Amino acid sequence: MTTPNSTASSWLRNSIRYGYFPLMAFGINGLAIWVIFSTTNPITLASQFAGLMIVALFLSFSTERILPYNKAWNLSRGDTWRDLMHFIVNESLSLVPLLIVPIFIMTTPKPESPLWPNEWPILLQVLLCLLIFDLGNNLLHWLSHTWKPMWQLHAVHHEVKRMYGLNGILKHPLYQVIASIVCTGPLVLLGIPKEYSLVLVFMSFTQLLLQHSNTDYVLGPLRRVFAVAEVHRFHHLRGVAGDVNFSLFFSFYDHLFGNAYYEMRTLSSDDIGLNYKGYPQSWWGQMKAPFKKSGKQKGAEDSLSVVDIS
Repeated sequence: MTTPNSTASSWLRNSIRYGYFPLMAFGINGLAIWVIFSTTNPITLASQFAGLMIVALFLSFSTERILPYNKAWNLSRGDTWRDLMHFIVNESLSLVPLLIVPIFIMTTPKPESPLWPNEWPILLQVLLCLLIFDLGNNLLHWLSHTWKPMWQLHAVHHEVKRMYGLNGILKHPLYQVIASIVCTGPLVLLGIPKEYSLVLVFMSFTQLLLQHSNTDYVLGPLRRVFAVAEVHRFHHLRGVAGDVNFSLFFSFYDHLFGNAYYEMRTLSSDDIGLNYKGYPQSWWGQMKAPFKKSGKQKGAEDSLSVVDIS
């Protein structure tokens, strides 16, 4: 017998399964775009910007508990405080290169760049930002799995025993600074306006939450377009199997470069992480790990493997 409570619970879970991505990707991001382009007071803009980030975090953590992809991943493995430290430090430091762009633009009066399509509609200019940024991100991310010096920095991101929202910002600050400069460099050369650099900051934040979420949301065939958790979880598979799905925003780049992979199965903690043992679990240990000679390099079993998807 179906009770009103069970019906309401089923409705909520289905709403999250099919509505969580559009709510975050188009709803929250759309609201952020409106705030950025309609707010002139910098203090008001900063407070609204931070407020929307808090809303995104609340939605991420709430949906993970209502509709988890893997219930075990909602339980701490002694990593909560370490991950919070990563989050605090990286949100304070790793966004600096991105934030420098609008600050530089605002404090350096100059005419509009002839290279930037200012006459385009706002949403088309946002799409252009994402396409250029994600192309650079995809290539740098691939390089980070093939070139040992970059892998030493990137390995911090792969030493996880569970996947949930905070994993997205679990990166070595030096890696994040390098990635930010490389990925935003072409946009700066094109003369990106300050508003679009702020949009990119916010949308990168929400996308990292979406991509690493433990919420069991689905996109179906659209996962070939958007780099969501459905496909990104396989990037965290152990060893060569995880050398796939490098994009942040658009999975079609991975299909274009032959690095896309997806299969219908539920991953566990035994499926993800690094192949080699002894990687530091503390935040400070992970900050030092890339600069040590042991336990930092990709072994033969961790080298690049290109996997095609049908």
